[in-house]
Amino acid sequence: MSAKTATIILNRNLPDVTNSLVEHLQNFDSENTDIFVVESGSDRDNLSKYCTWYANWDDAILNGLRYARGMNFALSNLWKEGNFDNYESFFLISNDTVLRAEKTIKPLQDILKEHPRVGILSPCSSNWGEYKLLNKKETLYFWFIHNNAYFLRREFIESILDKDKSNYMHFLFDGTNFRGYGLEHELIAKAYINNWAAAITKKVISSENESHLLNKSDLIKTEPYESNLRLYIEEGKKWMKRKYGFNSHWSMQQYSKCFYDLFFEANPEYLKFKL
Repeated sequence: MSAKTATIILNRNLPDVTNSLVEHLQNFDSENTDIFVVESGSDRDNLSKYCTWYANWDDAILNGLRYARGMNFALSNLWKEGNFDNYESFFLISNDTVLRAEKTIKPLQDILKEHPRVGILSPCSSNWGEYKLLNKKETLYFWFIHNNAYFLRREFIESILDKDKSNYMHFLFDGTNFRGYGLEHELIAKAYINNWAAAITKKVISSENESHLLNKSDLIKTEPYESNLRLYIEEGKKWMKRKYGFNSHWSMQQYSKCFYDLFFEANPEYLKFKL
């Protein structure tokens, strides 16, 4: 069985940015990963030269797929093509992810080997508050993680995926929540419910280049930054209310935190990685 990782990169009309990220990974991590690019309704003249799958139906062209639907689209295609089992892990990133000039994939693979119950792993950003918590121990388990770069164990995905709905709307994430506010809580809660942990590591650093959304929203064909942020929260809160009955982000976070605490009751050997 291959120990390789499938890296999935989401692009919408920023081919140069995407090409640069692909080539960075080819330079530092080629022996440890295969790279797949999802075109999230990009214009035909703005496709990455590394395009793997092109979401080109009408709604995708008009609105894009965003992170959740884009990753569902890629993962479900790997599943349908019979290639899903070729990978032990999956690195899900958008093209605005910034990585250091060093290996990314191998250190993340090694951490999964060191932490057999970690299903979700995220590189830390030096801008996150969590960065200051990762001092004595470079890897700790959390009940909330920002969703711009997730490194997922295949067995974890298999434990929660919706095999009967292998498409861009339902495979891993709930695609009815278009912009994704709150989906990270749902994913992490599903991990702890199924006896998997979610961790952040300081051994690998990544960041998000928000200047693309701030300065190129017209090219990306999305709302300006402030409007997008407002809709992200408004739509996500409606999704939380409709699906879970929660009235706030904090209720959703406490839902995840509840299963986080139960995980350590069932697995006391991992208490040293608890906050």
